[in-house]
Amino acid sequence: MGSYKNYEEYDQKVTDSIKVKYSQILDEVGEDVNREGILKTPERAAKAIQYLTSGHCEDPAEILRSAMFAEDYHDMVIVKDIELYSLCEHHILPFFGKAHIAYIPDGQIVGLSKIPRVVDIFSRRLQVQERLTHDILECINSTLKPRGVAVVIEASHMCMMMRGVQKQNSVTTTSGFRGQFEKIETREEFLKLISSNLS
Repeated sequence: MGSYKNYEEYDQKVTDSIKVKYSQILDEVGEDVNREGILKTPERAAKAIQYLTSGHCEDPAEILRSAMFAEDYHDMVIVKDIELYSLCEHHILPFFGKAHIAYIPDGQIVGLSKIPRVVDIFSRRLQVQERLTHDILECINSTLKPRGVAVVIEASHMCMMMRGVQKQNSVTTTSGFRGQFEKIETREEFLKLISSNLS
């Protein structure tokens, strides 16, 4: 029987400090911090919050620069249905959904896996969806310097679904466009392609 190995690494001093604070919070909301099911919760939560905000320690532009290649291709490149999971900075509750990203190269293309990595890095920060959309857009635009960039994010927010207005079926859509995507016909082509199921 193989043993489970956790490859995530954390600064033990930071983890211990956060763990104490989570234990205090659990105690103050009425939980029994000595209950069997709760005993390891502060440490797990301390590690989880570090992982979920680890994007602050990474440079998304460097991720793109690590896989840029000269290529004479000038048509639209789309990576759609990129899963994203982030934390709302207002309530530290999750929001999740999909990002659809396109760019039109101007002499440089980027390894396709790097675009979802950029989404991950910006998502693993305390965020609002509007800024997340802008951050991804500007990072690709300023680093790759394409003829155009488009980003659309569709997400559900637990702060709306679990508390407050409690609208379980609501979806928030944000978008941003630069360069050639500011032209209506190019934008409409992109929106049509991300809405279709090509086979």
